[in-house]
Amino acid sequence: MVLCLFFSCSDKNLNQIDVSKINVDFSVERYDVDFYTATIEDLPKLKQKYPYLFPSEFTDSLVFAKINDTQEHKLFAETQKVYKDFSYEENEIASLFKHVKYYNSKFEAPTIVTILTNIDYDSRVIYTDSLMLISLDVYLGENHKFYGDYPKYIKENNTKNHMIVDVSNAVIDKQVYPSNKRDFVAKMIHEGKKMYLLDMYIPSISDREKIGYSQDKLNWATANEEQIWMYFMDNKLLFSTDTKLNQRFIENAPFSKFYMAQDNLSPGKIGVWIGWQIVRSYMKHNDVSLQELLKIDESDLFNKSKYKPKK
Repeated sequence: MVLCLFFSCSDKNLNQIDVSKINVDFSVERYDVDFYTATIEDLPKLKQKYPYLFPSEFTDSLVFAKINDTQEHKLFAETQKVYKDFSYEENEIASLFKHVKYYNSKFEAPTIVTILTNIDYDSRVIYTDSLMLISLDVYLGENHKFYGDYPKYIKENNTKNHMIVDVSNAVIDKQVYPSNKRDFVAKMIHEGKKMYLLDMYIPSISDREKIGYSQDKLNWATANEEQIWMYFMDNKLLFSTDTKLNQRFIENAPFSKFYMAQDNLSPGKIGVWIGWQIVRSYMKHNDVSLQELLKIDESDLFNKSKYKPKK
């Protein structure tokens, strides 16, 4: 297999629908502001407003040690430079929630709570049925000084623009149940279903942002789609149950592992990207609703997808 790199890009901003008449009711609570500007007198009200953020072991002395910590105040100050006004993000989230409700009328928008997590990028967005916590300090911009030692593929998504993708994925993870399929192609398609929901829920967002690739990495994936597919076929990976394929091609990583000299040119989780293209092909050739898509067996979807990788 010969993998090449050339520039080709086509975002598929599908199904632009009118959601202007759909009502969603949610509020944004700025816990980060309330917490780091609190005084001793404010503490009872703070606990009353955010009881879920004050576990019993979080004593008052620990609270004020945290509030008065110099490094945390620096983090709060930097976050305020970017998110003193949260109205743009609130409008983006409102649009997302309207799209979700368009496809699922039973959807209830959660309360949004902005927090700081000391840059815990594994906990960017935490979503329960009625609450969604968004860690603002992981979205300060990929070149921010606080991210100096972070891997490049992580920093690239520490941006304002990527926040709405992470919020969308938190919602989607509640809607797409884990699959018990063990073969590689089923795992790719399972992840591809989630990516297709991003197409529906945030249609104005670019493919590059949805998948979290740099433009060069997306160009590589697009240019080499056929070669990637042939690699999977030639190495009999599609129906393999080898769990090492998860790390090589599905989990987030700086690049995918074909065990070839130019692996570093590839993006990570290339299997997710291929699964996305399979699901898109299926939806193009089959007249089914979004809810039906989520229910269909991955093997059936693959057989009916008519997927043909681009040359």
